[in-house]
Amino acid sequence: MTKRRAKGEFVRGISGFRHAIGSAEFPAEPGRYHLFVALNCPWCHRVTLARSILGLNDSITMDVAFPNRTGDDDPAGPNLWEFAPHRVASLTQATLPECTVETGTGLNLRLAKEIYRREGSDEQSLPILYDKKAGRIVNNESAEIIRMLDTHAVALGAPKNRPQLLPKDKGTSAAVTALNERIYLTINNGAYKAGFSSDQSVYTKAFNDYFKTLADLDDLLADGRAFLTGKDFTEADLRLFPTLYRHDPVYYLRMKLNGAHILDYRHLWRWLCRVYAFDGVAGAGSLTHCRQGYFGRSWNGVVPLGPQTPMSYPEAYRHPELAR
Repeated sequence: MTKRRAKGEFVRGISGFRHAIGSAEFPAEPGRYHLFVALNCPWCHRVTLARSILGLNDSITMDVAFPNRTGDDDPAGPNLWEFAPHRVASLTQATLPECTVETGTGLNLRLAKEIYRREGSDEQSLPILYDKKAGRIVNNESAEIIRMLDTHAVALGAPKNRPQLLPKDKGTSAAVTALNERIYLTINNGAYKAGFSSDQSVYTKAFNDYFKTLADLDDLLADGRAFLTGKDFTEADLRLFPTLYRHDPVYYLRMKLNGAHILDYRHLWRWLCRVYAFDGVAGAGSLTHCRQGYFGRSWNGVVPLGPQTPMSYPEAYRHPELAR
């Protein structure tokens, strides 16, 4: 990992808490679990989408960190996720109503790092899935969290008619798994490899892989299917959405992914609008938090206001007919 970073490649850290709901240690019970998230983080966005789409908003509580982490002047140190609803966003010149104090532990902790320290860990990442009854971290790997929420949705309090993110059909399940792998490598993590590379050749490969996958996914949707594997929304759609949601208003600039807008891909744009129209999806994320989180930590804290053509975002996601 160190050698890869030395070569200019972005390398994602490994999550250290990998317990699972459904064990004797962490039984599937409504009202027992809590999420700590940041709405600008795409890995957290996966989890908030799963919580909302599966109908778990009432049975799994949630705290939201401020989109910018602590600065150099913070007594605890810089670059830490903070539960600070009093902080003012440079974009809006106001506090952000989605941000909360920390309620999951019952201790009103200020920093996500303090939740980890209670278990002897030096980690500080979000999301965190937390067991309020046991007072313990269950898991902090987003891919595993969304899978266990899907597997145990009804036992956790979801309605029986909730969507099935991982289909029982073996053929469709295999297609979801293959899509998940490519989407993670070239799109989800690929955006970060492009945006945070310090080597031109590493950036170029990430850039090319990203747009090659976008073109292939657009072709996949060209046969008229509603979602990536057919007529039903699956985990593959859920895992793709956070990155594409961020692309035009944030990643096009911030991650140096200026090869095209999603609006330039007719079928992908219509797919993006179709997912955005799902009940609960719009409220599971925030472009205000995304803009503030990605641009507000720059040297001057100034956040770009666009794009505004053909209309502002996220309003554009309500208009599938905008696809060129």
